[in-house]
Amino acid sequence: MLETMRESQWYTFQTKANSEYQVETILQSRGFETFLPSITNHISSPKQTCIPFFPCYLFVKMDFEHVALSEVQWIPGLRNIVTFDDRPSPVPNQVIKFIQENLGVAPTEPDVPNQIFNPGDTVRITKGPFEGMLAIFEGPTTSAQRVQVLLNILGASRVQVKPSALEKVTAPPPKRVRRTRGRGRPIQSVAS
Repeated sequence: MLETMRESQWYTFQTKANSEYQVETILQSRGFETFLPSITNHISSPKQTCIPFFPCYLFVKMDFEHVALSEVQWIPGLRNIVTFDDRPSPVPNQVIKFIQENLGVAPTEPDVPNQIFNPGDTVRITKGPFEGMLAIFEGPTTSAQRVQVLLNILGASRVQVKPSALEKVTAPPPKRVRRTRGRGRPIQSVAS
């Protein structure tokens, strides 16, 4: 009788905050294949550092038919293994492959602004669907290198954009001088 060998599958492990690399190192030392998607962080420090693309998560390839759950669930820094119906939920190989292929497609230039903006600064959006619009800079929002600006569209709308898509406006745009009251009637100044 031929026995079919079940192939190892990818699983998602949830870690405690800032413990992704610690858990990955322990798992690798125990012989497990891991995948911790990381990106280069250009904003938080002058030297480029890698940060997890999915904070508090990493992927581990294993076969739970041959590995006891207790062998991995008590690793320091590990919060839990993502489950469905109390069983570890496998991640399809296509999903892992898709992340691996698309995570490597990164801009060669870091997406950092060439100017420093302060909250309250008037900025012009230079790229994207809001190109040419003026906004008020509010501040950085996420580790995904975006900033939040306030647009005056039907009231005030908050929008997140890349900092490289902004330029500082040094002076407020000139106000248009009214010369008529409408229908060609001139405005007369009242002398006092």
